[in-house]
Amino acid sequence: MAGAVVQAPAGAYRRRWADSYLEELFAELPALLITGPRATGKTTTARRLVATEVNLDQPAQALAFRADPDAALRALPEPILLDEWQEVPDILGAVKRAVDLDSKPGRFLLTGSVRADLQTTTWPGTGRLVRVHMFGLTVKECQQTSAPLGRPLLDRLAAGQLTDIPMPRPAPDLVGYVELLLRSGFPEPALRLSRQRTRTAWLEGYLEQLFTRDAQTLLDVRDPARLRRYFEALALDQTGLAAHNTLYEAATINRRTAVAYDGLLSNMFILEIAQPWNDSNRLRRMIRTPKRYLVDPALAAAALRLDAAAILREGDLLGRLLEMFVVAQLRPQMEISTGRPRLFHLREKDGAREIDVLAEFGHGVIGIEVKAAAAPRIDDAKQLIWLRDALGERFLAGVVFHTGPLPFVLSNRIVAAPICCLWG
Repeated sequence: MAGAVVQAPAGAYRRRWADSYLEELFAELPALLITGPRATGKTTTARRLVATEVNLDQPAQALAFRADPDAALRALPEPILLDEWQEVPDILGAVKRAVDLDSKPGRFLLTGSVRADLQTTTWPGTGRLVRVHMFGLTVKECQQTSAPLGRPLLDRLAAGQLTDIPMPRPAPDLVGYVELLLRSGFPEPALRLSRQRTRTAWLEGYLEQLFTRDAQTLLDVRDPARLRRYFEALALDQTGLAAHNTLYEAATINRRTAVAYDGLLSNMFILEIAQPWNDSNRLRRMIRTPKRYLVDPALAAAALRLDAAAILREGDLLGRLLEMFVVAQLRPQMEISTGRPRLFHLREKDGAREIDVLAEFGHGVIGIEVKAAAAPRIDDAKQLIWLRDALGERFLAGVVFHTGPLPFVLSNRIVAAPICCLWG
């Protein structure tokens, strides 16, 4: 049914942003649930902390848990990893009952690639399972091995450390950034595949499974071609803010189907929806349209059959993919940040003012712009200057991420920083 975990060879495991947080929580809590997109390394990360691993997506291992999950759990040495819990949803009740009887720390780790309470009328994990979300690999995680990853950049900026920004050497140029975003954050193409053509084939296979097997399991999608068209419309949305009817009409589906697809992709952690940010009465004219992000720009490029040359020719799409790439680097840091920031966007109804990303902390916000330019000017920070002046002390910092080699100050509390400082 399940055996002891086979440990990875020394030096083979790359530290993840979530590692220290997971270890800290597991030392004090009985059960954790690690969620995130399929094939992002959740199982590899979790198995380092357990004595027994059960792969519930393998029928032979799942059999005993379907028959009697309580007895199956009692028979195994702890800590126990229950991988792909959603294949045997009754396991959640068994974990709940086990924790109710004995709440000592470090007993169960569960991993899953769909939203945890999606298929249950009553979620049994409340008060028993603490969730930790994992994302695809960042560039820093790809480059590190066992070394600590350091303090998240947004935490340093929120603390006023705007001039001490670490930089890797050498810094990529624009072509280098496009090549990096095409490598993907999924461990298989990012770490093990050396040719871009092979990476693209892997990503296309991932999408094929997403549109067929996964979608069929969760939503009974009977026409994968329609879901594919909607995904391509999301990938083509050059601002992430297209009206919903624009997206579903481009995919030749109706609103009800589009809403269902949004829910499906969100529940599989492939689509993230950033809500519009508004600050009481001072920013009344902001739109209420959410902003949609695909979690990996390489998936968007694969869906649209775009290589590096094609991306570099498409100026608006280039900017959008770079923004997706920056957000993909920020998300894992935000998840473990001591300030627990939340992601928003900001845009006025007439489009006169727009800020790509806002990270909201409890005591203020950081504004973020992403530019496909090597030498941003003060004009590129004008929206951040406006927000700083509107918010006063609640404006913690502003960053214009760019593709050049050097960081520099643009204005009070606003810096221009190469994108690569996210892994410096």
